[in-house]
Amino acid sequence: MTVFSMADSMISVVSDLSSQMTPETRFERLLEALLKAFPCDAAALLRLNGSVLIPLATRGLSDDTAGRAFQVEEHPRFAHILMSREPVRFAADSELPDPYDGLIDHVEERLHVHDCMGVALYIDEQPWGVLTLDALEPCVFDGIEPLELRAFVRLTEASIRVSELIQSLQKRCNLEHEVAQVLIADLGRTDIIGDSPAIKAMLRELDVVAASDLSVLITGETGVGKELVARHLHAASARADAPLVYVNCAALPENLVESELFGHTRGAFSGAASSRTGKFELAQGGTLFLDEIGEMPLAMQPKLLRALQSGEVQRVGSDQFHQVDVRIIAATNRDLAQEVAQGRFRADLYHRLSVYPIQVPPLRERGRDILRLAGHFLELNRRRLGLHALRLDNGAREALLCYDWPGNVRELEHLLSRAVLRLKADAGGIGRVLSLTADLLDLPQERAIEMESPGTDDNLAYATGARTLREATDAFQCNLVIDCLARCGCNRAAAARELGLDPGNFNRLLKRLQIDVSEVKSGV
Repeated sequence: MTVFSMADSMISVVSDLSSQMTPETRFERLLEALLKAFPCDAAALLRLNGSVLIPLATRGLSDDTAGRAFQVEEHPRFAHILMSREPVRFAADSELPDPYDGLIDHVEERLHVHDCMGVALYIDEQPWGVLTLDALEPCVFDGIEPLELRAFVRLTEASIRVSELIQSLQKRCNLEHEVAQVLIADLGRTDIIGDSPAIKAMLRELDVVAASDLSVLITGETGVGKELVARHLHAASARADAPLVYVNCAALPENLVESELFGHTRGAFSGAASSRTGKFELAQGGTLFLDEIGEMPLAMQPKLLRALQSGEVQRVGSDQFHQVDVRIIAATNRDLAQEVAQGRFRADLYHRLSVYPIQVPPLRERGRDILRLAGHFLELNRRRLGLHALRLDNGAREALLCYDWPGNVRELEHLLSRAVLRLKADAGGIGRVLSLTADLLDLPQERAIEMESPGTDDNLAYATGARTLREATDAFQCNLVIDCLARCGCNRAAAARELGLDPGNFNRLLKRLQIDVSEVKSGV
């Protein structure tokens, strides 16, 4: 590719800034231009965020690479690249460890000999990030013309600079309809990892409500990351510089709930040796996060409702009221509407809390986000245990994608932590690439096929014509749910009880399996 054709390609990327193209797509377009210009088997664009390099787009690297964060001080090759204003090529016999060891797609073992090159990207004389190129065979980059590579780098930096300018003008003008996100947008969202349709839809909802002061009710199964969503909302709000105060309603003794929330005066009750400020006052000007709100004692709910309605709190043992300005974010894994119907939760409090409901999708509905999250947790464990490199082999990746994750992200995190400990103990050494295999993951086999019943065909995949374990599981669940609905006269609540499922989870299962209850009723 000539310098002129490279320029045309980069101009195309910049021109797309005014379209509705997503930031992820623009990053991919940059790598496409790179791969057209220079021969390589793997490439990556990473953004420098403090002392950490975060992958924005990758080609030829494993899916879990996108979930990792590379500490520059732990990776001397990245440090070397960032300190140079010229392209850096590493000798095939370089003793500097390769940060991508074990992460090259379709390569099971560490690459002892290959071609590796990187170049730093600078914006306004400040380091912005790096582009890296890797080839599986040595000497592949011998034919790269340095002038062409420098030209590509300058064009890349120019496109990023234009992107930042458009973003700045967009904010200044407060456009009603947002221009599509610029090339470097949303880099701070390291807390919520993933780009599946379910996560993108949730992030759009968070963007809508974050800047307001509306109360938000975050719902979702245990372990999906509701606290991370609350943190994200607070960080994106106008209250981000004020406190985010966390209250676990399930962990509070019933006789101390009022004191925890509103505070107490000295001598207000036995054991109150000194005055104490409540969580509402501690959160003044900021956000109060009420986790597990469904566990709030019924007797306490009217007092909480009054505080939310009036903005006034009264310490236990005091006649004075304190005015507070807090935003309420609540979270629960319960179906609060069902709790209201059964008299276990006040309807007025429910409606006050759920002004803007946010549903966090379960991990099983997030597709290949599972691998991104796995990469994130593997990197955390690698650093914690002082290991050189960790990777998932193909069998482990398939096993993670096929499992249904009843414990969601928390289960994934704990499972990988156990697996890495086993791997370290078995391997004995830490100076090489360690591969996690499916047997080390030790996934519970009974969860591979949910709601198993007597008489099930032993060869479920064969019986259903499914090609994968996931397809077989879905087919089995679909048949079982339809049979149950038919027996219960298409009463969803009755069917959920018979199957031992929470009504909210049962409705989500119907949606995931694309079961239309009206068709079941009509005998279709």
